[in-house]
Amino acid sequence: LWLGMPVGFQSWLEIAVFSGGAVALGWFGSVPLAAHEIAINLAALTFMFPMGVSAAAAAMVGRAIGRQDLSAAKRDAVAALAVGMSFMAIAAVAFLAIPRTLATIFVHDPATVATAASLIFIGGLFQIFDGMQAVATGVLRGTGDTHVPMLLHLTAFWIIGIPLCLGLAFGLGLGPQGVWWGYVGALAAAATMQLLRVRWR
Repeated sequence: LWLGMPVGFQSWLEIAVFSGGAVALGWFGSVPLAAHEIAINLAALTFMFPMGVSAAAAAMVGRAIGRQDLSAAKRDAVAALAVGMSFMAIAAVAFLAIPRTLATIFVHDPATVATAASLIFIGGLFQIFDGMQAVATGVLRGTGDTHVPMLLHLTAFWIIGIPLCLGLAFGLGLGPQGVWWGYVGALAAAATMQLLRVRWR
C-alpha cells in the first residue's frame, strides 16, 4: 500500500493534465477539440509500448536488486530505456513526417485535418520524452522508489505543465497549438527529472 498509493497518484497527475487540455481545447471550438482527440488518441496508442516496457523494467530491476545484483539492475535499466526510447523515436518520425496522413485516418474535414496535423506534428516532438519518463518511472519503481517520482511528476505536470499550456495558449495567443507545446515542456521536464533520478539511484 505504501508503494502503490504514489504510483496511482503519479499516473493521475499526468492523466489529469492531458484531460484538462481537452477542456481548454473545447474553449476554442469543436474543430480544435476534434483535432485534439485525434492527436491524443495517436499519442496514447504509441504510449502503450513504453508503458509495457515500464512494467517489465520494474519487474526486472526489482528482481536484480532483490538478489543484490546491482550490475544486472543497471544493465536492465539501460536496456529498458533504450528499447522504449527507440520505439518512440520511430513513432516520432511517423508523427513528424506524415501528420496529415495520420489525421485522415480519423476524419476528412479539411479544417479538422489541418488542425489535427499541426497537433500531431507537435506530438512527434514529445514522443521520446514521453517514452523516457514512462520507462524511467518503471525503473524507479523497481528500486522501490515511488514517492520522489510522484513529486517529480507533480512538479513537471502541474507546476510547469499547466501554467505553460495556459500561458502559451491564451497568454501568447498560440491557441490549440499552445496547449500542445505546453505538453512538450511538461514531458521534457518529467523525462529529464526522472532520468536524473534513475542515474542517482
